[in-house]
Order: sequence, then C-alpha cells, then structure tokens
Amino acid sequence: MRTIDARVITDTVAELCIKANHFLTPDMEQALKGAAGEEKSPVGCTVLSQLQENLKIAGEDMIPICQDTGMAVVFLEMGQEVLIEGGDLTDAVNEGVRKGYVEGFLRKSVVSDPLLRENTKDNTPAILHTEIVRGDKVKITVAPKGFGSENMSRIFMLKPADGIEGVKEAILTAVRDAGPNACPPMVVGVGIGGTFEKCAYLAKKALTREVSQRSKLPHIAALEEEMLTRINGLGIGPAGLGGTTTALAVNINTYPTHIAGLPVAINICCHVNRHAVAIL
Repeated sequence: MRTIDARVITDTVAELCIKANHFLTPDMEQALKGAAGEEKSPVGCTVLSQLQENLKIAGEDMIPICQDTGMAVVFLEMGQEVLIEGGDLTDAVNEGVRKGYVEGFLRKSVVSDPLLRENTKDNTPAILHTEIVRGDKVKITVAPKGFGSENMSRIFMLKPADGIEGVKEAILTAVRDAGPNACPPMVVGVGIGGTFEKCAYLAKKALTREVSQRSKLPHIAALEEEMLTRINGLGIGPAGLGGTTTALAVNINTYPTHIAGLPVAINICCHVNRHAVAIL
C-alpha cells in the first residue's frame, strides 16, 4: 500500500487550477494553429489570429486566458493501492481549489446556494468525480468550466428507435442552439448510453481527451469525424461570426444502457477547453 499525504493533493490541485487557467494543453494549441491555416472566412481567420495573440499574452504576463475562470471540475482516478493520510480527500481537493484561486488571483465565481446566491469568495466547492482504478497512482485532472459554454449543455432521453440518426440530430441541435454563446471554435463532448446522470458525466469527461485522439471504437470514431464535418458545415464559425471552423473536435464516450432507452448528453466547451493533468 502506497501512502500520499493529503497536503500533496492540495498543492497539486492548486497548481493545476493556476496552470489550466493560464496555458492551453499542447493538443489544443496545435488544433487552434491548424484551424487558423484552414479557415476559409477572412473574418474567421482574424478571430483565430486574435485568439492566438490572447493566448500568447496570457502566458507571458500570467493573465487568465479567459475572464471566466470557471467552476473547478476535478476528476480523480484513485489507484486502489493508494492510501490518503493526514486529512480527508474531499477537503484536500477543495483546499487546493481555494488555494489556487485565491493565491492565483483567479475570479471567484461560485455561490454557496443556487437561490440565495452568496459568493463563497474562494471558488469552492469543486465538482469532484472520483473513480477507483487499479494501481498505486493518482491521476488528477482539473478542468475549470466557464458557464458561457456550460449553459449550452443538453440532455436528450431518446427512444432506442431514434437510433444513430436521432443521436446525430441531437448533437447538431445542441450546437445550433448554442451558436455564438459557447465561444466557438468549440470542443463538443458527447456521452451516449448509461442513465440520465451517467451520459452527462461521459460528455464532460470526453472534453478532457486530447482532441487529436479518436475513439478506440471504429463506429464511434467514424461518428466523431462525421459530426465534426457536419458541425463545421453549419457556418457558425469562430466567435459565431461565420466561417468553416465551428468546432475543433467532437469527442464521444459511450456506456452500456437499458433496453428501453438511449440517453445522449452534449457538453460544449469554448475554444480554450481548459484542463491540466498531474499523476502522483
């Protein structure tokens, strides 16, 4: 059994909160550069150029790449041979978020009650997803989620008879309805299967996959490619001002489901698709 001090979890989460809000992952940087070279609209090209300039300034001056530094979504993959000592795991994660957002001078956007709306002043609590996996490592992914794109999320409880065409139309409907509100070019995370809440989790987790990686399932990889082409044919374009780059990727996760259902969730992320990863 391997032990990890809770303070290490806290410090790592804090570092990831700051990193994710200031720097893009290499795959996202590459995707944006590639899009700039392929965009057909002059206005779209200008927007993509401005986005890259913004990223350059953010990294050099340590200014957040977006004013909405998001609600901290944390994915923990906990090896079953790991023991956390010196504190509670959830408390350690939330302390890391507090430390990262306060010491990193990041905007605090979380309210303690959804109706009373009193700001917690430290961006806690996080949205924490914990999965027990084999081994003695802990993988921590921090994905700050701004609500311009989060508010564009959709869940469709389709009938099995709706089939793959129903899934395609659900994805296109969500993207059409989002339009410029999700700050395109976007990354589209899709969850298919499971239950009401499981498909939403699958869609959110899909956003953390590298945009250059396709599903290991051939029929899902083909669906990802088709939907990316169709979404980019909608003409929404960078910043919603028209063009051929509405999305940089469509990432789809699937899970077994009930014979009577076909749940589909779409979780869209803006052009920065922020997340940072560490393995302890």
